[in-house]
Amino acid sequence: MTLHQNRIYVAGHRGMVGSAIVRQLEAEGGHSIITRTRDQLDLTDQLAVRRFFETERPDEVYLAAARVGGIHANNTYPAEFIYSNLMVQNNVVHEAWRVGVQKLLFLGSSCIYPKMADQPMNESALLMGKLEPTNEPYAIAKIAGIKMCESYNRQYGTDYRSVMPTNLYGPGDNYHPQNSHVLPAMLRRFHEAKLADAPVVVIWGTGKARREFLYVDDMASACVHVMGLPRDQHAAQVSPMEAHLNVGTGEDLTIGELARLVADVVGYTGRIETDPTKPDGAPRKLLDVRRINGIGWRATTPLRTGIGLAYEDFLRSLQVEEVHA
Repeated sequence: MTLHQNRIYVAGHRGMVGSAIVRQLEAEGGHSIITRTRDQLDLTDQLAVRRFFETERPDEVYLAAARVGGIHANNTYPAEFIYSNLMVQNNVVHEAWRVGVQKLLFLGSSCIYPKMADQPMNESALLMGKLEPTNEPYAIAKIAGIKMCESYNRQYGTDYRSVMPTNLYGPGDNYHPQNSHVLPAMLRRFHEAKLADAPVVVIWGTGKARREFLYVDDMASACVHVMGLPRDQHAAQVSPMEAHLNVGTGEDLTIGELARLVADVVGYTGRIETDPTKPDGAPRKLLDVRRINGIGWRATTPLRTGIGLAYEDFLRSLQVEEVHA
């Protein structure tokens, strides 16, 4: 007799978080993992999503698919950000419910919290103030995803959970020179400065803004941990209308400190200067992670170790770029 393998659909398996979740599940074993590329399944197409769920009928769903981007992309394509993300969430959550999927994990973002939220940001800060205008369409979509999961739980008795990660980095990150986030952007800049023997690297802002960073495989372990929690243990940390959990390290550092750490890992020995004429962004963004710590999960990858692993991934990505050049 063969044991039933849990059938798990990971939406967004080619993204940084989705691929890390697949790695985590494969390492565990005992799962049948279902994936589809964007070409194989357009998650904004409700009929296509309906046919997929009727055919595959997964036991669990990790919803890691999303349209993401930096400030420039959010400002340039706000309609696409709000439309695409709402459609993906609506279709996946609704069609999962329609075929009887009881367990689903929705991945949000720390940008759901108000621009002027108290630090560290507790889950209760949601909807307590105005959002950061530059990524408001994306944040509104993510808030809708949280509330959709809560609403289906309240009306239909499903067990749909939500996690809100801090800034993520690691294998599969975007190292593009113009539209990557701060940590992968620094990896590229300090690497190129090292190769060019540049005497100085200038970073935007004063270098005093504080940020939190979580290694993506730690995020994946948090997702699998939260998904696997017995219902009563999860319910003890959330409420029916505040059911999301923050995921982070609970520690931050200044952008200047981050720059020195990245430079050290890369092996850049020149000077690092700041440009106070450029914006810092929010002075501090740190998540309150007491709730997820309370259910037995903590980040395990030290920042320096994670940056070293991310640098190795960046170097591999350069080799891929050269092959396709």
